[in-house]
Amino acid sequence: MKMATKLFVGSLPFETTSDELREIFAKAGKVADANVVMDKMTGRSRGFGFVEMASETDAKSAIDTLNGTDVGGRKIFVSEARPQRGDSGGVSGGQSAPAADTAGDSEEAASNKDTKSEEAASNKDAKSEEDSA
Repeated sequence: MKMATKLFVGSLPFETTSDELREIFAKAGKVADANVVMDKMTGRSRGFGFVEMASETDAKSAIDTLNGTDVGGRKIFVSEARPQRGDSGGVSGGQSAPAADTAGDSEEAASNKDTKSEEAASNKDAKSEEDSA
């Protein structure tokens, strides 16, 4: 079975940059690309990244050499990157995912609003009757 050249790197210190990740993996072989994944909202590292090695041999060497080593006080985890799943649960482009059954929810919300309006009117009528007595 053919080994992938893209590697997943987990448990990175949050201060690690993509350039530092590249330098770390360059010790094990030729690095084609290195990327620390950043949180889109905060701009901070999410503590993991991906490194693409130039060859399968370099990728295997990186796993064997670097998995479990200490980087900035943390033991990093290095393995073959798995293909992205199509069911990630998120929607690209920064949009939120639609609710599963929005029609039922809005009917229920409208029904609750009507009930509250009726209760308020009923309470108002009762108050008017007390005032006139």
